[in-house]
Amino acid sequence: MNNKSLGKKILNFIGNNSVPILFILICVVCIPISGFSAGYLLNEIVTRMGRNIFLILCLLIPIMAGMGLNFGMTLGAMAAELALIFVSDWQIWGIPGVVLAMILSIPFSLILGALCGKILNMAKGREMITSYIISFFMNGVYQLIVLYMMGSIIPIKHFSVKLPRGYGIRNTVSLLNMRQCLDNLLAVRIGGVKVPVLTFILIGLLCLFIIWFRKTKLGQDMRAVGQDMNVARDAGIDVERTRIISIIMSTVLAGFGMVIYLQNMGNIATYSSHSQIGMFCIAALLVGGASVDKASIGNVFLGVILFHTMFIVAPKAGAEITGDSMIGEYFRVFVSYAVITVALIMYETKKRKNKSQTAQQLQLEQEEGGDHE
Repeated sequence: MNNKSLGKKILNFIGNNSVPILFILICVVCIPISGFSAGYLLNEIVTRMGRNIFLILCLLIPIMAGMGLNFGMTLGAMAAELALIFVSDWQIWGIPGVVLAMILSIPFSLILGALCGKILNMAKGREMITSYIISFFMNGVYQLIVLYMMGSIIPIKHFSVKLPRGYGIRNTVSLLNMRQCLDNLLAVRIGGVKVPVLTFILIGLLCLFIIWFRKTKLGQDMRAVGQDMNVARDAGIDVERTRIISIIMSTVLAGFGMVIYLQNMGNIATYSSHSQIGMFCIAALLVGGASVDKASIGNVFLGVILFHTMFIVAPKAGAEITGDSMIGEYFRVFVSYAVITVALIMYETKKRKNKSQTAQQLQLEQEEGGDHE
């Protein structure tokens, strides 16, 4: 009996953590084939953790409010890019430039987050696909602003930012004078690995904020809304307002995260930096063992480590096995989309199974009640 229950527990554990286990196996196979040294790998992983974790943490609040994976975080990334374009035009660099860009991104993020939240309230139960389409729509508006309005209607003076024709923003805006200013400020080297201490302090503060926020009245309201909107409404919670606040918070934090991401990269790909950011952040979160309705800070850290280890080693492993590094490139792009698809299928299957079990239980209770009568 004990062996049976232990076997059942192991099977349940594997079933619940199948995606992280699969990625651990992929990394275990690919790391030796790639031939990268432990020092190089560790350095790359730490750099990518500093670059990406803040962005991924912004996804936790909408999940807590029952709104699923917020593909609309791309709106926050666009807000950050607009802010950084202005900061680059004004030639304000270093830490002051990063802080100013974060502050400037807030009003853009607030407007976009409120708009997104209102639309998602009209599409209850279909938030993920709706937020995905909203991000496509807003991308069109963003392109219109940066390609035609900046320089012609919105004042842009500096030649390094503007296109030679006099309006529109260049394909790449250099942030060289701001590059890794956060990462280098309190950086320490441990065994040849550069640790961006200030960036990790900011990530730690956000983690503490999320832990504290969950215990607040608003945080408890969001959890109640996430569990059952009708029960939350009966308890006197303004469900629509709570859902909008969760999206606004996620969008503002995504803006801050994108500023941290781009200062690490050292440039803005004006028309494409934001396009895949939501997809890769969500894929990393799911790789860490999160689901559409449940995610933790631990899932974020594990997901970044596993997902980005695969990103580093897959092209080299592909080149070693097949002689073509593009095989590894195709593989990692394929995996990012595949993991989201698998996670959504698993979530839907689990939801239907739970619904079926609940219906069966209710039927049994009714039958038992009829027998007693």
